Amino acid sequence: MKMSFINRNLISLTVIGISVVLWVFLLWNPGDLMTVKHCHVTMNGGPQSFKMLLEMNPLSDMMAGWILMVFAMMLPKLIVPLQIISEHTFKHMRFLVSICFITGYALIWILIGFLINIFILLVNANMPNSYIPAIVLGLIALIWQFSPVKQKCLNKGHSHPVLAAWGIKAYTDAFSFGLVHGLWCVGAGWALMLFPMLLPEGHHIAMLVVTFIMLSEHMEHPRLPRWRISFRLKLLRIITSQNLLKS
Repeated sequence: MKMSFINRNLISLTVIGISVVLWVFLLWNPGDLMTVKHCHVTMNGGPQSFKMLLEMNPLSDMMAGWILMVFAMMLPKLIVPLQIISEHTFKHMRFLVSICFITGYALIWILIGFLINIFILLVNANMPNSYIPAIVLGLIALIWQFSPVKQKCLNKGHSHPVLAAWGIKAYTDAFSFGLVHGLWCVGAGWALMLFPMLLPEGHHIAMLVVTFIMLSEHMEHPRLPRWRISFRLKLLRIITSQNLLKS
């Protein structure tokens, strides 16, 4: 079941290619999926505004945008787990087992996304077009970035359980792996994912920056969980070193 170098690269290129396509769609943003386009009727704020927003039902569009955003931003982080799953699974089962893992992983982000989008609707109903919620959340995210809990979540994200290679258990193990991996990813990145969605403008640029940060910190080796000012810029260091080698 050992994979060849070509097959490992094929997984990487496939995942990155799908992510790029989703990013193009996300930046195109058909139907304003990533924004609450009816916010102009909520300028007075309060519970009545929240009720009006729910009656207009922007939540379905917001959830569609959230799912698109999660897959666009998170798929590259799943390259290593997918490679590990493929290495421990018989060839004819690899695709379905990988789908089980991705389904479990996505389910966690969809559930947390529902809560996050309800929160965003409340914020927009009470503080429409305000940067204050994003500023407050940005400060919380900054503190969370340097916390030992964040580091523990990142460390756990590097854990890969023993997976069954055959039978129904291969599929259930992969699904459970996706759930657990998703939980640790949510623990590490919930604040970063929420921040762009609270911005009245510029959320696409913010999402690109957040994606870069999350990919970079995922590439770092596990560390002892403690308070530490670290921006985890390994991806930037890799890009910089490659450019220096070319020059």
